[in-house]
Formats: sequence, structure tokens, C-alpha cells
Amino acid sequence: MIGSYLKTSRRSLVRNKLFSFINIFGLAVSMSVGLLVIAFLTDLLSYDDFQVNKDRIFRVVTTDQSVGQPEMNFASTSIKAGKKIRETIGGIEQSTLIRRGFSGDAQVNAETIVPLTALWADQSFFKVFTFPLLQGDPATALKEPYSLVLTEKTAQKLFGDVNALGKSLRFDTLTYTITGIAKDVPKLSHLRFEALVSFATLESKKSDMDGELASWDNIYMNYIYLVLPENANQQTIQANLDRLSASENALLKNRKITLSLQPLSKIALGTHYSNEIGPSIPPVVAWILAGLAFVIILSACFNYTNLSIARSLRRSREVGIRKIIGALKSHVLGQFLAESVLIALMALILSVGLFLILRTQFMALNPFIGNLVSLDLSARLVLYFLAMATAVGLAAGFLPALFFSRINALQVLRDASSIKVFRRVSLRKALIIIQYTISLLFISTTLIGYKQYRSFISLDLGFTTENILNIRIQGNSSTLLRKELSQLPAVKDISRSHIVTSLGSLSGSTMKYKDMQDSARVWLNFVDAQHLPLHQHKFIAGKNFTTRPIKGAETEVIVNEQLLKRFNIARRNPVDALGEMVTTDGRKLAIVGVVKDFHYGTVENKIEPMAFRYYSDENGGYLNVKISTTDLPGTLASIDNAWRKIDKVHPLDATFYDDQIEHAYSQYSMMLKVIGFIAFLAICISSLGLFGMVVFTAETRLKEISIRKVLGASEGGLIYLLSRGFLGLLALAALIALPVAYFFFDKVILVNFAYHQPIGLSELLLSAVIVMLLALLLIGSQTLKAARKNPAHVLKSE
Repeated sequence: MIGSYLKTSRRSLVRNKLFSFINIFGLAVSMSVGLLVIAFLTDLLSYDDFQVNKDRIFRVVTTDQSVGQPEMNFASTSIKAGKKIRETIGGIEQSTLIRRGFSGDAQVNAETIVPLTALWADQSFFKVFTFPLLQGDPATALKEPYSLVLTEKTAQKLFGDVNALGKSLRFDTLTYTITGIAKDVPKLSHLRFEALVSFATLESKKSDMDGELASWDNIYMNYIYLVLPENANQQTIQANLDRLSASENALLKNRKITLSLQPLSKIALGTHYSNEIGPSIPPVVAWILAGLAFVIILSACFNYTNLSIARSLRRSREVGIRKIIGALKSHVLGQFLAESVLIALMALILSVGLFLILRTQFMALNPFIGNLVSLDLSARLVLYFLAMATAVGLAAGFLPALFFSRINALQVLRDASSIKVFRRVSLRKALIIIQYTISLLFISTTLIGYKQYRSFISLDLGFTTENILNIRIQGNSSTLLRKELSQLPAVKDISRSHIVTSLGSLSGSTMKYKDMQDSARVWLNFVDAQHLPLHQHKFIAGKNFTTRPIKGAETEVIVNEQLLKRFNIARRNPVDALGEMVTTDGRKLAIVGVVKDFHYGTVENKIEPMAFRYYSDENGGYLNVKISTTDLPGTLASIDNAWRKIDKVHPLDATFYDDQIEHAYSQYSMMLKVIGFIAFLAICISSLGLFGMVVFTAETRLKEISIRKVLGASEGGLIYLLSRGFLGLLALAALIALPVAYFFFDKVILVNFAYHQPIGLSELLLSAVIVMLLALLLIGSQTLKAARKNPAHVLKSE
């Protein structure tokens, strides 16, 4: 029976080459996107699978809310929380405390100096996580102060083929002993490190651990992981965490910090938290990609259904004969399902080749993707691919198979296209409308999104970014570097800043006005006196910093308009606000200037209260270099030479401000590229289906066309006659898709962006024009071909 199905399917494919090509190619293109999404989701769901206790490991996450401020969620928490959990909460099998932020130049000898980043980890680290040690004892490797565990790759980089265990590394004036060599961290791990430094090193510095580091509200750098026993009651653990939070929050003013549990399996693909220690992606992004792939595959399935039903006259005769000689409904159903599955499996072979090409392009869209997943083929992935191809084949062939299995021998000459799913609308017409509605939605989404993206990166930020090169100082002397750069003719001005604003980097603190109890979170940037003039910030009152304060002895602050509004300082009058006192980080500062509001964060966020303070750290932050040159490559080479005079270890890290802004919105650019690519595939697949339908219609109406031509019909009239039905369907699709696209952006997407452009009629109409022109090209070419046939040859047998 199966052999008969396959033989009949092969004959049908060979006999209908054009329709077979359209179906196989359309399915292959759409399935390649499906394969990409399956590989992407498989990698995300496989994160941390190598951890033996994966199902029992939980991270403690933090919710932070100040009075009058929105709630913020952090993946990090405080050192004090980690210690209190160990001391006061029972029912926990193991716990470990990690802190990020260790970095420096590892010095093996005078010739070998390598920049190294590491995590601080306590001695329970290897009891919680499965990172096997190739050398060293996991129970004691991180026990003593100044102990260091290197990964295999890092040890090779530092010591070559020499055994590194027991050797020493120097960071500045401190010496660390290598107590373990760990296997390299797998890519699909949310924790990634080059080295681990014993947490006991921090604990040995009593002044640090007894001070700010140990406070309950210092929640930004530390991570706590717990291993719960088998069948542990999470609700009981959570209740204990709530009691601990309530107890500690009673000592805080106007602020509430609460702890909760997050499963290890929900970190890479789960709720987004600030201060993530490794790569993660919100589930909504993954499901959007899966939804897009599903829509594309569905469109290709519609093609198969449409073309199968369009050829119902030919195939129904075959079915009628089969039934006359004894075939049952189940036999006919099996025949057509086998044929569609065979086509899907043939398409799978082509789609795997397309997947290998798309995989490279997809990972190149954004460095984040390449860092997040590998998309490598595996036996499990191949099984998923086969399962998907089989499911697609069954889905595509179900309606045609069901239709053909239900006809009887007396109906073999009936036109199957008369099946109705809506009143006066045939199944074929309904599928065409759905396909082109989807295509129009994708195209209009791409056009609207592109306009918004361009407006984001070209928006007036409230200060200038043109020809400003931001150079990360990387622990060097900013004074020496400024001196070297100032000697270059192309360098016109130099300033310093702690962070580069408008890119999404945030630095903040709480601030109070006078002696009021009311406090608010205020965003900060620490800058020197040259920063505001170089970036052309507009003063609406007051002046720039007048003196360079001694570190820790600031007296002045410059604020924006929103800060005056937040505290109602001098009734929001900028001139009267000069000289008023505010308190932040325990320092009373006088307002000496008020600048016009500008975009401190990215443009999806509203402008909030912000302040400039003087930057006195000699070795941190950035130099902002204003450049004027006609020889940009030569100037950059000169800047690199100046850098090498100061730092022979670290490469120059310098980027133009405008490029950084474009990169800050790269996630939107990436999404636009993905949606644009999907839109291209959707219109291609829809057009393939339309092409097949036009060819079939022209073939079935060829004699009608010839008779009309003999009676005097023009080619233009014939094109209109055959195309008006299709164009009517496309117009109906446009009437459905364009309002939906407008509503989706206006009421769902753009409400999340404080500053966006209104949706123009041009983006909506352009998508309809593109589809209409492409459809006219397809319809017109085939209709004209039919209209130009010699009627004598067509009608000679009549």
C-alpha cells in the first residue's frame, strides 16, 4: 500500500512539474526559517543542561522600589542577603555567593601581561555548579584569600603548555595563587568566566565588608544561587525570604527591597532582569520569532492547498476511478497525505541547505546573537527537523486529502473550487486573501518600523554628537592621555565623562531637596568643566563648573529642568533655583547651573531628573575628543599611536558617538532585518502561489480567451478580464491588513516609546502599491502570454 502511494505520488509530481516546483520551493524556503527558529529555541532551552543539579538550582533575584518611583527588577542582590539566607533560612542544601567586577592585567612576568576578567566566588561554588576541575581540589580551591581558578583556555593563554597549578599571578601589587584549572565553560552557560577569584579575598578586607559592600541595599553586583533538596517546598522558602525582606526593609526609609526565587532553567529564556550576569532573552522575543516562522510555513501550506484544489478537475477523475475499483475513503486520504508528506520531505532536503546559509547570516545580524546561541546541527536537531517536515506535510495536505476523500464517483467531473468557506467566497479566494493580508502586514510593519528606527537615531538629543570620538580610558592616566592627544592637529577639544549618555547606560543615586524627607532617584553623569561646552549643552540659567574640587569635596551640581519640576525647586524657576541646596550620596551641593532637558537615556524613555557632578577619578571613564579633519584614517592612526605611548597592553577602545548611538538601537535594527526578511519571504511565497493560480486560470480559460479574441477583444481587455478578480482579492486583503497594521503600531508598539513619529499614510499605501505592482506583473505576463496565442491553434480541435 505504501509503495503504491509513493509510486502514484512520484508520477503526479513528474506530470505536474510547475506546480510541484512551486510547492517544493515554497515549502523549502518557509521551512528553512522554521529550522532556524527550531535551532534557536533548542539552544535557548538547552542552556545550563550540563549542570547536574539544574532542576534544583535557583537564583535569588531582587525587586527594588523607592517611594514615588517605578518598581525595578534585578538579577543581582546584596552580600548581606546571601549571608542572612545561610544563617536564618533552613531547608537549603547548598548556597553560593558570586560577585562580578574583578578585572585587571594579569602579570606572569615582565614580558607576559594579559587583561583578565573574573568572578568573585565563595568556596561553595563547585558544590552548586558543575564546572569540573581538571586540576585542583574543588572543595578547597576557593577557600583561602588570594586563590585563583583559571579555565583551561585562560591557563593556556597565560602559561602556554607549562602546568599552571600552584603558580602565581600579579594584579597590580597583589599576588594570587592558582589553585585550580577548570574545563572551559560551555557556550550554552549563563555563567561565563575566564577565572574565579576566592570571595575570601574580599572578606579579608574588613573595612570593605563592614562598610557599604555589606549593606542590605547594595544590590547591584552580587548574585546568590541556592540548591534546594529534592521535592523541596518552594513556597516555604519564598515565605522565609519574604520575612527576611520585611525585617531588613524596616531599617530602610522610603525604600523596599524584596527577594524571590528564579529557576536556573528560566534564566537564559525567561523574565528580563537588570544586571544580568550572562546572556538572556525574554520569552516574548522567542515566541515572536516562532510565530513569524509559523506564519511563513502556513503561507506555503496555503499554496499547496490552493494549487491542489485548483487541479481538482484532473485529480478528481483519478479519485473517481480509484473509488470505482474499490478504494475506500481512508485509502484516498492516505494517498494524498503521503503525497504531501513526500513533497515536504523533498523540500526539507533543500531547506537544510538554505538553513546552513541563513544560520551564518542570522548570527551576523548582531554580536549578541552570536554570543547567545551556536545553532550547531545535532542528532536531536535532525529529529526535530524531520518531525517538523512531517507535520508540515500533513498540515498542507490535510484539506486536499479530506476534500478528495469525500467525493464520490458521480461527482468526478464537479469543479472542486465551488466549496465555500464564506458566503460567495470560495476556499481558494479565502486562502489568497489570507496570504496577501499576511504579506501586507509584514511589509507595512517593516516600512513603519524603519521610519521609527531612523527617527530614533536622528532625533535631536538636546546636545551635539557630531565628530566626537569617545575613548575608554581603561585605567590609564587621563591627564597623560589628554596631553598626548591635545598635540594632534585634528583634535580641537577634549573633555571627560564617567559614562556616555543616550546609549542606555545609566548611573543614578537618590537626591533630596533641602531638608525635605521626600527623595527621588536622579540620573547622574560625572564630567569635567570642558564636557558641557564641547557637547554644546544649552544653559538656561547659571554657569559651568567654576573650580576643580578635591576628590570627595564637591560643592557644585548642574541640573536639568526635570529635576526642578520633580522637587518644585524655586517654583521651577531656573534663575531662582541657582544657589539652592540638594543632598545626594551624603553631600550637600549647590545648584550652579540649569541645562535644557536632553535625552540621558534612550528615546523610548521619558526625560527624567538628571544632574551633572564633577568627575575627579583620574583613571576611569571616557575622554570625549572633538575632531576636525579631512584625513580620518590618518587621524585615527595618530590617535592609536598616542594611545600606545600610554598603554602597551590594552588596544585602543574608541568609537564615534554617532556610531555608538546607532549601535544602541541595534536590537531594533536587527528586528527590522528579521521582519523585513520574513516580509520578503512572505511576498515571494504568496507570489509563487498567485503565479500558479494565474497559470492554472489562464490554461483553463484558454479557449474562452481565444473565442473572445476572435470576436474582437483586445489584449488589454483580456488582461483586465482575467486580472480583475485577483486584484479585487488583493484590494480586500489591503482593506484588512492596513488598518490592523496601523492599530498594532499606534495602540500596542509605539505606546512604549515616549518619543516617536506619527504613522504616515505613505508607509501604509506604499506596502499596498508594492504588492499590487508585483501582482500586476505576474498576472499581466501570464494573461498576455495566453492572449497572444493564435486562436486557430487553440480552437482547431473544436
